[in-house]
Amino acid sequence: MRTRNRLSGLIGVLVLIWLAIGAVAAGQRGYFEDASTNCASVGTIAVTVVAGPLNYAGVNPSVDCEYPQPSS
Repeated sequence: MRTRNRLSGLIGVLVLIWLAIGAVAAGQRGYFEDASTNCASVGTIAVTVVAGPLNYAGVNPSVDCEYPQPSS
């Protein structure tokens, strides 16, 4: 039981470190400074944070989405 708790604690810490590295990568790319809050910019920030250290291995995730236009 103790080993299981230690393992889950270690995994939790590793996930937090992974996400922190992704947040740093998003910050270095200037994603948090952009004032636009559309689905593409929010999605790109989220994907960049989740990609974590892979950002420094050349992964450049981005999201492109379009809202349907109202009919006239």
